[in-house]
Amino acid sequence: MDVTRDSSQRPDNLPKALPPALPERSASGASPLVKAAAVKTAKSIGPADGGPVTTPLAVVPGPAVGAADLRDPLEKAASETAEIPEATPVGAPAAATSRRPPRADQALREYGASFLPGWIALLVVLVGVAGVLLMMLRDGVIPYWDVLPDLRSAAAQASGRAEADAGSIAAVSATSLLAVFALAGLLANAGGETRVLTRWGRYRGTVRRTGLVWVNPLLRRRRVDVRLRHWRSELVKVVDRTGTPIVVRLLIVWRVKDTARALMAIEDHESYLREQVQAVLTRTASTLPCDSNAAPGPALRDGQWFADELTRALAAEVAPAGLEVYSAQPLALDYAPEVAESMRRRRLADLDAGLRTVLVDDAVEAAALAVRRLERATTHELDEAARSALMEQLLVAFVAPAGVAASVPPPAARAGRKEGRPA
Repeated sequence: MDVTRDSSQRPDNLPKALPPALPERSASGASPLVKAAAVKTAKSIGPADGGPVTTPLAVVPGPAVGAADLRDPLEKAASETAEIPEATPVGAPAAATSRRPPRADQALREYGASFLPGWIALLVVLVGVAGVLLMMLRDGVIPYWDVLPDLRSAAAQASGRAEADAGSIAAVSATSLLAVFALAGLLANAGGETRVLTRWGRYRGTVRRTGLVWVNPLLRRRRVDVRLRHWRSELVKVVDRTGTPIVVRLLIVWRVKDTARALMAIEDHESYLREQVQAVLTRTASTLPCDSNAAPGPALRDGQWFADELTRALAAEVAPAGLEVYSAQPLALDYAPEVAESMRRRRLADLDAGLRTVLVDDAVEAAALAVRRLERATTHELDEAARSALMEQLLVAFVAPAGVAASVPPPAARAGRKEGRPA
């Protein structure tokens, strides 16, 4: 089926007659959705003057018009056709897509790990040590002191030596293992630091609570600094929009937001941040010139745009690595040493030219105002020659440097010079 720009033409698979309650719409009264779909379909097919023709689009048949569906059939067909992607001519280059930041693993997210308060583990350790000592005293393993109460069993008192059976050995061993297990799980977490727990390479949670806590001693604990940090970069050499090399020094304020991604989604998040700063700075600096003296317009030195754009782009790049960037501000922005002197001379020349233009414009306005005030004061209107001569003398007086006497030839001499006669 060929689709043209005529929005009144209907697909073959639609009913020939509309329900009486829904009158047919004309091309001029068609809804915006129908017009947009018709224009989009016509563009996808190609021009009607012999241009390249693409594969016609197939209209997906929709459901039959029922009593509950009050939409116009043409609108339904247009909406279904608009959802079909446009066909690409054979041999045509693919459409360029914008580069997107890398995507992080959605399953890898930080969550809290299971832990116990540290005082519970300390209490278990103390109770275990006391139990072991008590059982060793009871079995006579520890020598008896006369100053201490006699806690030995009847068999140890009768024999005068240690009487340790299998049950006592098992109890002492179990209590000692429990005390060692409780002691090995103690963890002192300082402020601004977290512990990422892993077991056999699998993420098991993050401990953000400060102080003494107890975690499973079979888990591996890795420290991650989550404090607010700042990094001052070295001078980075990039080029602006005009191709002029410039050097920029940045101050980055950042922190680790997701410890699981910062530790497991990337090898070294600090190196990743430094490399992304270099890439983002190169891309952002190439969008505008460093200065806008010659051509009016935005520049890298103007306002806060440069810092805001750096912050936005850098935050999007490092977010998949679990990092959060608060600000990226340029501390130094200047031309590279090899072009600094020439650009300084050019900037001074542009400033001097602009200043001269302003001075000349002001002098012309002042001279014209002086001539008009003179005519009003004398109530005598000067002719064109006298007015031009007076304007020239005033301009010379206003623009000429101090101490330089400039003479203006009379109008008759200027007229003779133009005609080729000697003045």
